[in-house]
Amino acid sequence: MQFHLNGFRTGDPSVSEPATDLASSARDSLPQEVDVLIVGCGPAGLTLAAQLAAFPEITTRIVEQKPGPLELGQADGIACRTIEMFDAFGFSERVLKESYWVNETVFWKPDAGKPETITRSGRILDVEEGLSEFPHVILNQARVHDFFLDVMRRSPSRLEPDYSRRVIDLEIDRASSHPVTVKLERVDPAHAGEIETVRARYVVGCDGARSAVRKSIGRTLQGDSANQAWGVMDVLAVTDFPDVRLKALIQSAGEGTIIIIPREGGYLIRIYVELDKLAANERVGSRNIGVEHLIAAAQRILRPYTFEVKQVAWWSVYEIGQRLCDKFDDVPEGEVEQRLPSVFIAGDACHTHSPKAGQGMNVSMQDAFNLGWKLAAVLRGQCPPELLHSYSAERRAIAKELIDFDREWAKMLSAPLKTSETGDGVDPKEVEAYFIRHGRYTAGTATRYAASSLIGEPTHAGLATGFQIGARFHSAPVIRLADAKPVELGHVAQADGRWRLYAFADRADPSAPASRLRALCEALANAPSSPLRHYVVPGADIDSVIDLRAILQQAHREVAVETLPGLLLPRKGRLGLIDYEKVFCPDLRGGRDIFDQRGIDRERGCLVVVRPDQYVAHVLPLDAHAALAAFFASFMSPPV
Repeated sequence: MQFHLNGFRTGDPSVSEPATDLASSARDSLPQEVDVLIVGCGPAGLTLAAQLAAFPEITTRIVEQKPGPLELGQADGIACRTIEMFDAFGFSERVLKESYWVNETVFWKPDAGKPETITRSGRILDVEEGLSEFPHVILNQARVHDFFLDVMRRSPSRLEPDYSRRVIDLEIDRASSHPVTVKLERVDPAHAGEIETVRARYVVGCDGARSAVRKSIGRTLQGDSANQAWGVMDVLAVTDFPDVRLKALIQSAGEGTIIIIPREGGYLIRIYVELDKLAANERVGSRNIGVEHLIAAAQRILRPYTFEVKQVAWWSVYEIGQRLCDKFDDVPEGEVEQRLPSVFIAGDACHTHSPKAGQGMNVSMQDAFNLGWKLAAVLRGQCPPELLHSYSAERRAIAKELIDFDREWAKMLSAPLKTSETGDGVDPKEVEAYFIRHGRYTAGTATRYAASSLIGEPTHAGLATGFQIGARFHSAPVIRLADAKPVELGHVAQADGRWRLYAFADRADPSAPASRLRALCEALANAPSSPLRHYVVPGADIDSVIDLRAILQQAHREVAVETLPGLLLPRKGRLGLIDYEKVFCPDLRGGRDIFDQRGIDRERGCLVVVRPDQYVAHVLPLDAHAALAAFFASFMSPPV
């Protein structure tokens, strides 16, 4: 963590200096005009708000119908990829400290000799080795909200939600500079019935499956129900089941399936319970199912083990269903060339999943991370507004892919077990094999964006086989040159809207004239077409838009800092201080060399271009200076 750039300051360094004018955020009522109005304080809304709060020049407000922050959430699974994102926001360590780590998953099936009881059939790593530096964890959704709220409060904007406000109308006038007019009704007792009108440049509906914003732009969730009911409960219980503190998938011969998910704190557990098949058009609410039904079902499935519930913290019954909108903004498919989007939807407002794949909350936050940096780039004048079309194009394709996986996984969990008599159904070993085969979906690392203006063609992908173009940047351990500190390379990227250029050096000494890395630094520092200079506002730091980092092949004790190109020791801030954290060396302890781990071409090196949302946008040779400039020129605008 770097601080004191613009002068020494005491106190908590994670609290940013406030913007000079915070009068609007201290008012009890909403301003008449905003740049971005976010509707909904769920995971998607708070992710977006936390991202935009980093930019005090962007007027952002977030409204919520509830009277205050969430106290008890229903979602709890946090994928590895999501914690990588949390690290960019600065609170991954808090999540890891509080959460339950899902290290292994066990599988149970009917005992062949006594099928009315169960026996363990398999035990595997929950996440494949080396997939991420972070684990899959379980944590109450409300705590995730708390951490995002802290990020907002500590930001230069000091952003706080405006609670007790319900959207009652939304209209779009495309001729206006603030084309979206939203009417909100106050629902707090002190102001009940009062109407506030806000005009916004952009509105983002993060207001759940019954989204008022989605309805206002004529979008609908389309899909089907599996006609299968499941129950879920968080309980404190006493049991002799030996794997109660492991994630467990338990299939019985005739009583259905349960999934045990240990919760944070060492005692609480969540149990998903398969219930009866629903008739066509039947709703689960008509069954009048109580928590006693869920407890009894779990007890039957767990035989011969006992299960005594001491306290129920929360429970619910739901139907499995996967639904998806045809588009995630207000522009009809046939009018993309003529119209620009002004209203967006994210999270459950545009896609819904079953809970058992752990996708809902995680995918929702990734929606917002994708949209947040794009809105900031447009509003700050770094990119033309046409960039915003890419949000729906990218995220809908990913949501559909994940829903298809989720549908298959949920169907498999609800299928009857195969028996020797019928030969029908699913074999427990098939379930275990499917879980292993599709583990990257549940880890959140399967996302890969297709080629576009933001994602380059894989012409030079062979230079870095471990960094797939369109996939998330896969971190690896390195040694920071200036202070010899072991760090994860991916952790240098903060949620600050900047692009990253990771320059992996060729084999030559970086001080030698033949060094491709040195030639790249000279071109980026001096060439008129250099994207590092071309898009920077006069007087701003050289890395304020695109952040260059170099990774050398030499051990850190073999490189003299003073011989590095000046661009890798940039002077920054009001005092012109030197940034010493731009250069890294491989961690040469056994098997940890990033050049080997990520398949970097040692002779030529390469340049890995990474988007603000941590996805690899391009892989280029170090000497492809013109191609690098052309890539950024395809979607960025120089400052006016």
